[in-house]
This record gives sequence, structure tokens and C-alpha cells, in this order.
Amino acid sequence: MAFTGVCTAQLCTMRDSFGYYEGMNAAVVGISVDSPFTLAKFKEDQAYQFPLLSDFNKEISQAYGAFYEDFVFNLKGVSKRAAFVLNEEGKIIHSEVLEDAGNMPDFDAIKKAVEA
Repeated sequence: MAFTGVCTAQLCTMRDSFGYYEGMNAAVVGISVDSPFTLAKFKEDQAYQFPLLSDFNKEISQAYGAFYEDFVFNLKGVSKRAAFVLNEEGKIIHSEVLEDAGNMPDFDAIKKAVEA
């Protein structure tokens, strides 16, 4: 969720290491269930160089198995923290869906998958 501590830290890590992915024929994209308007403000405030896409209808989060029906503070339908690397054919070559929203994905594993 935009503007929350761990999500901001995760995307800022990607922002700050963005140069690593340039020239690798890789695209970085963030997806959450926030509205497009919230994500536009979040992107502007944090100066993210990559697109933030809205899964407001929660279809992508559910399709990728990265979805909490019930979350903290009685929130319903929130994306789980996750990281996916897809190859040029759209096949998932790295997948990490975290049950604990306070944890961060394994950025080294993501880099290895992109390099493969």
C-alpha cells in the first residue's frame, strides 16, 4: 500500500538500485491495489523512475497468489508483499510471495534471476 513504511522502503530500494537494471533489457514495475490517483502522488513524492500500476479491482494480486482477503486494521483485499521476475516470454522465473508484510523480498535473488 502506498505511503506505508515497508512498501515505501521496498520501492525506494528498487528506485535507488534502478541503474543496475538499466541496460539489462529489464523493466521494473510496481503494482498495488491502491487507486491510480494515490499511486500517481506516491510516485511523484518518491521520485520513482518506474511505473506504478493500480490493481484496484484486485485481479492481478489474486491471479498471482499475492492477496490477503483480510489484513490488519480490518482492511479487506490487500496485496501481499511479493516480487516476480518474468522472462521475455512472460514466464515467471522468480517468485516470492511473503506472508509477513513486514518482511522485504530477497533483492539478491531478484538480481540473480534478472541476470540469468
